[in-house]
Amino acid sequence: MPRRCCAGHRPCARRPCRPSWIVLDRVAVLAKQAKVTSARKLRVDATVVETPIHYPTDSGLLGDGVRVLTRFVGRAKPLLQQQLAGKRGVFRNRLRAMRRTLQALYRVVRRKAHTTVAQQRPLYERLIQLAEQTLQQARTVRQALERVGQHRAASRSPESAPSAGVVQAARARGAAPRLQAELDRFLPLMTQVIHQARSRVLDETPVPAQEKLLSLFEPHTRALRRHKTGTPVEFGRQVVLDEVEGGIVTRVRLFGPGEVERHELDPAVKHHQAVFGRAPHLLTADRGFHVSGQEAALQAAGVRHVVVPVAGRPTTQQRAQERTRTWKRRYRWRAGIEGRIHSLRRDYGLRRCRSHGEVGLLRDVGWGILASNLRHIAQRLAV
Repeated sequence: MPRRCCAGHRPCARRPCRPSWIVLDRVAVLAKQAKVTSARKLRVDATVVETPIHYPTDSGLLGDGVRVLTRFVGRAKPLLQQQLAGKRGVFRNRLRAMRRTLQALYRVVRRKAHTTVAQQRPLYERLIQLAEQTLQQARTVRQALERVGQHRAASRSPESAPSAGVVQAARARGAAPRLQAELDRFLPLMTQVIHQARSRVLDETPVPAQEKLLSLFEPHTRALRRHKTGTPVEFGRQVVLDEVEGGIVTRVRLFGPGEVERHELDPAVKHHQAVFGRAPHLLTADRGFHVSGQEAALQAAGVRHVVVPVAGRPTTQQRAQERTRTWKRRYRWRAGIEGRIHSLRRDYGLRRCRSHGEVGLLRDVGWGILASNLRHIAQRLAV
């Protein structure tokens, strides 16, 4: 079984994230050796890193799908024109019909009249029809590309010198697997887009947030409702950050499907122990991280003070404890991580990821936090 990296992520076959988290742990240790931090206090909070997508709409996703599949069908035309000569409409370009239907839909939406909902339905039916026709074309091309790959070894001629036709056939055999891989990637996504557009618009059946596809190019994106002023919904991924004194962020973890922040305090303490050799003296977070009964478990792990407000209605004893001067002073230290997150989002690229894919998001977040930590160490050593 492959080992996991120190942040808990599975190793990626394309570009492993393990080295970046090892560097982050090493920088945290060096910060403690340089007396930038004593690692006695730990505060935890979560934020959202947006992915590079446009605002997701059903019509926009259908248009993107038709555009992408049409592009791949056009690239496959020189390779399969003779093989699919008897089939009508396999290489038909439906982009103009899709573009005109989208323009008509946008004009209807801008009117904001009471009849716009009824006028949108036939336009959405037309969009879904065009998307299904393009999807069928792409499936036909995909099957033909698979047959080209099966005849790859049989068409070789090692005895004679390669002619122009043989060279062209060899290039076709080399391009076919690449196009086939791209179609294998986008065909299931396009099928999901058509299904959710039909369910949401035509059948008026809501799609669960965990099952909703928001982008063909960033399928890992999720809609996150955090009730922030001005941004009620954010489209990206939620990450949790651990910070010690001195502005040093020691751990980053990307939330998976269905994961919530309330179970992150125990992994944060375990990671702190693994990096610094002992549990933090003080652990604080907001009420979103509260779990009933976790304070005793954290204190048993070595944390002396666990300062997390109670989620829901507190008991009389809990209310009295949260009103003490000592508890308030310790909890005020938690507010500093809000400024750290704002600095990371503003100055180090955590507001919006520029790379593609989940691996690219992890890489950008890791290097941004690493740059912030190195800057704080350099400022302290320069004094």
